[in-house]
Amino acid sequence: MSEDLDDIAEPEARPKPSLLSRRNLLVAGGGLAAAGVASAVAWGTAGPKRPVTADGKRKIRLAWNANAICLAPALLAKEYGIYADNGLDVELVNFAGSTDQLLEAISTGKADAGVGMILRWIKPLEQGFDVKLIAGTHGGCLRVVGSRRHGITDDVQSLRGKTIGLAEISGSGRNALAVLLKANGLDPNRDVEWRAFPAPLLAAAAEKGEIQAFVDSDPLLYLLQKASKGDLVEVLSNLSAPWQDRFCCVLGASGHLLRDDRPAATALARSLVTAATLCSQDPHATARVFAPYAKASEEDLVAVLRMQTHDKHPVGRDLQHEVALYAQELRDVGVMKPNLVPDRFAAGIVDNVFA
Repeated sequence: MSEDLDDIAEPEARPKPSLLSRRNLLVAGGGLAAAGVASAVAWGTAGPKRPVTADGKRKIRLAWNANAICLAPALLAKEYGIYADNGLDVELVNFAGSTDQLLEAISTGKADAGVGMILRWIKPLEQGFDVKLIAGTHGGCLRVVGSRRHGITDDVQSLRGKTIGLAEISGSGRNALAVLLKANGLDPNRDVEWRAFPAPLLAAAAEKGEIQAFVDSDPLLYLLQKASKGDLVEVLSNLSAPWQDRFCCVLGASGHLLRDDRPAATALARSLVTAATLCSQDPHATARVFAPYAKASEEDLVAVLRMQTHDKHPVGRDLQHEVALYAQELRDVGVMKPNLVPDRFAAGIVDNVFA
């Protein structure tokens, strides 16, 4: 990154289609087929054990966080009929509780599936929830910024000896930054200090110098960085090396759904991957759909979506491989159990619904 005052890393703008058209949907579906993911609804001969609508669509309750722009494809798939095209009637359930509560809701059937951040999910899944990961949805939704006035630059080494603020002392921000710091030669337990603040107070704490850097997600962090008049500089994100090609958010399905109506779980994964592809192709349309849920302009939402990688959505073996990498890295910084075997763990919590 450069040292000029505009340090919000925005990729070069690409030409955009005017609308998400039926042709766009077919193109996205074709991309899935090329990746070995079937694009037709194939329910098989056995009738579903789950509720259906009068016209035969499977009813699915999908938990999501309506404040998270990175999860906009869940809404996009509903708005543009992608779920319906895949034979589903999806009810979106806004869930803002803890990850443990979300996974419990999914595993007990209060929701059939959910989308969220792998670094929030992976440690609780070590405890044995009846939930399987079935698709990655995108990369890049967590960033670390610091105050220039308090000695932070875009060099990771500037974090040495500094205090980093975060909303949860043992949450996804801490997990992500611990791995990224270690990858850049810093000891996350000795070379930095951690301090928890309520999320709305992180920027104020940095301004006062109580912390010198903090971890948060977009679009809030993007807006804070814009409003800082050049003071807040990005240091790391979960697209920094070695994670530049990783997914960060994931679709998980309940064991009940996978056992009772596996084709519905496959159709749900296909829908989310298709919507994520379209999000990558046309962030403007995605921003228009999501704008009513956000305290940000469509222009800002488009900028945030372009900073994320909605063309990254592994399934099957690719998903299992990346989950194993995360598990190994988190084990090595003391988050996961020291005797954890990453490949075995990943095989136990990932289900290849397209096999």
